[in-house]
Amino acid sequence: MTLDELISEFDRGLRSMTGVSRMSRPIPEASALHVDSAESHADADAVAADTTLSAEEKAHSAALIRVNHVGEVCAQALYQAQKLATKSTTLKRGFEDAAREEEDHLAWTMQRLRDLDSRPSLLIPLWYTGSLALGFIAGRFGDRVSLGFMSETERQVEKHLSSHMTSLPANDHSSREIVEQMRVDEAAHAVAAINAGGVELPFPVRALMRATSKVMTRTAYYI
Repeated sequence: MTLDELISEFDRGLRSMTGVSRMSRPIPEASALHVDSAESHADADAVAADTTLSAEEKAHSAALIRVNHVGEVCAQALYQAQKLATKSTTLKRGFEDAAREEEDHLAWTMQRLRDLDSRPSLLIPLWYTGSLALGFIAGRFGDRVSLGFMSETERQVEKHLSSHMTSLPANDHSSREIVEQMRVDEAAHAVAAINAGGVELPFPVRALMRATSKVMTRTAYYI
């Protein structure tokens, strides 16, 4: 890897941890999903409903978005490490493309936290460093294992996001649009990783990943 590439990855890491990530796609909005007039009126009502969140609903939404923001910080670190570990130019491009979409997610969740008058997790440096290490470890086992790790990670994140869709307040449409688009993207990343040659990870590894994820999500909800 060239010096310019190392500087670029260092810059991405800093932006991931400090909440100044760039987005290449606009924040998903309910008003952009439909085209006929009746549905457009419904969407306008949905957007307006965001202002009716109670203090408890607002705090719950913010906590869930904070968890998702941490997940995107971890994704940036994982993809950075896996990209550094592989010698395949094709896989480097694949990890870079996925990381770019995850950076959108990072920017979206950060903005939503601001909208909800909340903050990101106070333990972001810990989550980022740990994920960077895991990404390097996965990468050292070869490209097929690294891709399998990517696929399993994204499958677990997709399930996690689906659970948030049932937990978010019904009238928090802005958060719901963001989470749903993230869920769609994560599912596509999982499929892409398998199609690129990823292998199914052993059950004990998958179980350990789920346990680690639970610790992270429960902690990030509050801290």
